Amino acid sequence: MKSISQKKANLFLILGGIFITNAIVAELVGGKIFSLEGTLGISQFQIPLMGEKWDFNLTAGVILWPVVFITTDIINEYFGKEGVRKISLLTVILIVYVFIAVFLITLLLPADFWLDANNQDDAGNYLNISYAFNRIFRQGMWIIAGSLVAFLVGQLLDAYIFHKFRRFTGKRLLWVRATGSTLVSQFIDSFVVLFIAFYISGQMSFSVVIAIGIVNYFYKFMVAIIITPFLYLAHYLIDNYLGKELAGEMMEDAAGKSKTFF
Repeated sequence: MKSISQKKANLFLILGGIFITNAIVAELVGGKIFSLEGTLGISQFQIPLMGEKWDFNLTAGVILWPVVFITTDIINEYFGKEGVRKISLLTVILIVYVFIAVFLITLLLPADFWLDANNQDDAGNYLNISYAFNRIFRQGMWIIAGSLVAFLVGQLLDAYIFHKFRRFTGKRLLWVRATGSTLVSQFIDSFVVLFIAFYISGQMSFSVVIAIGIVNYFYKFMVAIIITPFLYLAHYLIDNYLGKELAGEMMEDAAGKSKTFF
C-alpha cells in the first residue's frame, strides 16, 4: 500500500508532467495561426472592433492551453500557491531551454540527401525543407519574451486569485474559484503577450493589439466555461486515488498557504 508521501509525490509528478508537456508543446506550435471558423466549417464571425471586422484567427497553442489551465487549478487545489509557483518557474526554465536547443538545431547544416528527398510538396511544387523547418521553429525574440512573461504572470495571478475566491467559497463551488481565477488571469495574459510581442516591437498599433486581445480573450472565456466539467472529473479521480481523508487534508493545507506539501 502506498504511503501518504508517495501518493502526494506521484500526484504532483503526474500533474507536473501534464502541465509542463502541454505548456512546452503549446509554445512550440504557437507559430501556427489557424481559422477557428474555417476549422469548424462555419461562417466567419466578422466581429466589429476598432473600426474593423475581426475573425477568430488564433494561435494553435490555444488548443493546449486549456489543459494547462485545468492543471493549474488542480495543483492549486491540492498543493496551494507554492505548488503552482514551483511548477510555473520550472516550466519557464524548461521552455527557455527548449527554445535555445531548437535554435541551435536550426543552425546545423542540413544533409544534401535530406534536402533532395524533401524538395517537393504533395502538389509537386519546389520545397526548401531546411528553410521551412527553420522558419517554423525560429520565433522572434519579442514573441518568446512576451509569451514567457505572460505565462508566468498569468500563472502566478491565477494562483493568487484562486485562493482569494476560496476564502469566500470554502470547499464548495469549485467552478467559481477555478473559472473565476482563469478568466481574470487570462484577461491579463491575453494582452501582455500581444503588447510585448507586437506593440513594443513596433509590429502592431495599440488599437490592433487591443482588438486582437479582445477576440483572443473572448475565445478563452468560452473555453474556460466549456472545460469546467473536466475540472470536476479530474477532482473526482484524484479524490478516489488519494482517499477522501487525505484529499481533504491536502486541500485544507493548500488553502492555509502551507509551503510544505511533501
